[in-house]
Amino acid sequence: MLVYNTQTHRKETFTPIDEGKVRMYVCGPTVYDQIHIGNARTFLSFDVIRRYLMHAGYEVTFAQNLTDVDDKIINRALEQGRTAQEVAEEYSSAFIEQMHRFNILDPDIRPRATHEINAMVEMIQSLIDQGFAYAVPSGDVYFSVRADHNYGVLSGRDLDQLRAGERVEVNTEKRDPFDFALWKTAKPGEPSWPSPWGEGRPGWHSECCAMIHRYLGTPIDIHGGGADLVFPHHENETAQASCCWHEPLANYWMHAGMLRVEGEKMSKSLGNFYTLKEVLDSYSADAVRLLMLQTHYRASLDFSFERLDGAIGTLERMKTCVANLRWAAKNAQSTERSADAGRSANTGDATQDHKQSDRENELTSAIGTACENFERSMADDFNTAEALAAMFTLVTAANTYLADAADAINAKLTLHAADTLTELFGVLGISVNTDKASDELPHELIDLAKSQAGYEGESVTQAAEALLSARQNARAEKNWVVADAIRDGIAGLGLLIEDTASGARLKYNSRKD
Repeated sequence: MLVYNTQTHRKETFTPIDEGKVRMYVCGPTVYDQIHIGNARTFLSFDVIRRYLMHAGYEVTFAQNLTDVDDKIINRALEQGRTAQEVAEEYSSAFIEQMHRFNILDPDIRPRATHEINAMVEMIQSLIDQGFAYAVPSGDVYFSVRADHNYGVLSGRDLDQLRAGERVEVNTEKRDPFDFALWKTAKPGEPSWPSPWGEGRPGWHSECCAMIHRYLGTPIDIHGGGADLVFPHHENETAQASCCWHEPLANYWMHAGMLRVEGEKMSKSLGNFYTLKEVLDSYSADAVRLLMLQTHYRASLDFSFERLDGAIGTLERMKTCVANLRWAAKNAQSTERSADAGRSANTGDATQDHKQSDRENELTSAIGTACENFERSMADDFNTAEALAAMFTLVTAANTYLADAADAINAKLTLHAADTLTELFGVLGISVNTDKASDELPHELIDLAKSQAGYEGESVTQAAEALLSARQNARAEKNWVVADAIRDGIAGLGLLIEDTASGARLKYNSRKD
């Protein structure tokens, strides 16, 4: 398996510290508002990476923090006349809710910054004791970047080439403009905790490395986040870890590319800023995941609602294919060809048997090829775009088989194709099963069948069959009034009539209007 390492700027063979196990950490949100779709793209990317590692047989321990004390939270609280804790609690819950809606797996460990103050204080004190940090008269504590001779190892930044004051705020208490805060003295009304340097709160760069060391140990296998975190956040994290514990924070640094909206940077001023909640209120999580995963996680993703509408159509085709495969298998006359089929004395039958065998061999080959290409793509730095292409090719092959096989369906093979697609999409956290099973058709079909098809029983399944038969007869007789009435009545129950190689069937209309 190859993984692109931000620190070395190349793909490397993935070798975990402990064989068969992966310790993985991804920076979580600062909980002062609903997360936007750019945040969601990052969390989705690492959710899929985690899922594939598990699929590949690794025992994954996944941690993600919640930053619940920060300037942004404090400012939002002041704006709304609330406490910082109230704001943090509201948006922590909102974040977790949206992750569930987006089908993101819960982390195994979810530490909150306000619960880890002691661990951060211990780390900061150790850095001071070792000469890598210093306290100033105001009570702030800063990390001395010049004391770390390896500073810049992750991002490749050279401090001497950066102009002081251009990218960082100049502070006369700092020994160097690029020194960053490990501990901030509390201002009146702000949340604070006791420390050897007075009441205050941790700097943003300190929390993750302290949490990683406490819960996962250092170094870990994978540290991830958005590309915007490489510098200074992750650079500052790894600097603290290497100076405090004299070992790397992580062996592999992975970063997801940025999200743009119709080619432009997403911003409220441009009116193209969207929260994940806003998008999921109108679109299914599966469709949004499908859209985002069609771009490699390291590449910039161009988001648009036109592309999202296209993903809905693609997802519907995938679901329809899987549903048709299962339907065809359920209604097949037999699960496999007769053992004597190839020895038939009838030339026509033998020709048909030969064609059937060819069709089955082609679908069997397509299933195997799709699985091979999926695994190869995902093992090459988690290339979901190519993995999806492999599955789309299998869908095309499956549809061709269903169309050509007509009533000579191999039930075992079609179920295998359906199960393969379901499993592979599932590795990406996408469901291609229909929202409601065909055997859960609404009871109202019975009343409709009684009024439109003369049905007298009480079975929903038989009522559906009676309606389809009555509509077929009406169309054959060119009685469009009756045929249309049956179609409209069925549509009024949220159903569609779908013609398949194995006959017509009813299915739920899963497309959102």
